[in-house]
Amino acid sequence: MSAVGRTVTLALTGASGVQYGLRLLDCLLGAGVHVYLMLSKPARVVIGMETELSLPAREVELQRALSEMYGAAPGQLEVFGEQQWTAPVASGSGAADAMVICPCTTGTLSAVAVGASRSLIERAADVMLKERRKLLVVLRETPLSEIHLENMLRLTRMGAVMMPANPGFYHRPQSVDDLVDFMVARVLDHLDVPQDLLPRWGLEERDE
Repeated sequence: MSAVGRTVTLALTGASGVQYGLRLLDCLLGAGVHVYLMLSKPARVVIGMETELSLPAREVELQRALSEMYGAAPGQLEVFGEQQWTAPVASGSGAADAMVICPCTTGTLSAVAVGASRSLIERAADVMLKERRKLLVVLRETPLSEIHLENMLRLTRMGAVMMPANPGFYHRPQSVDDLVDFMVARVLDHLDVPQDLLPRWGLEERDE
């Protein structure tokens, strides 16, 4: 199934594990997906802590920098600010085919679960739920409290897919990048975006 012509909203929030979101962005753009991107202010702080990247503050400059970094086609990547309420993702008539919050903080999880819509990220997720479109939540937290578990259950019952950042080891990872790719591959599978980061269970042995 080709991913060209599809649109995915990707939101990075302030949880540890921004590498998951950045790698997912790279793969989506590489697959020809049109991406609406949003970064929370805490996400920018964490990017500075966990990577060597120094990202521009203004959305138009960030869009240009990330497009060059990941080789995006003209217009393939659009970056929106947290309070940019005129963005397509703020309305059901302009919503993407799917949305991924990666990584997702427990604060964002809570806000989406109760429909707070205080930021564009929260509003975009609310739109996906009300339009019955795919919403993937890559939660990055441990341990989980009863509040977190209840919010996850609440969103699951609304149709969202909970995908905690719990990479597996059956593919015998040799690096941190391999662990990141495990989670990104699972997200891409749920988005029906072709990927070769991780072989599907049982198919590798069958092909030998």
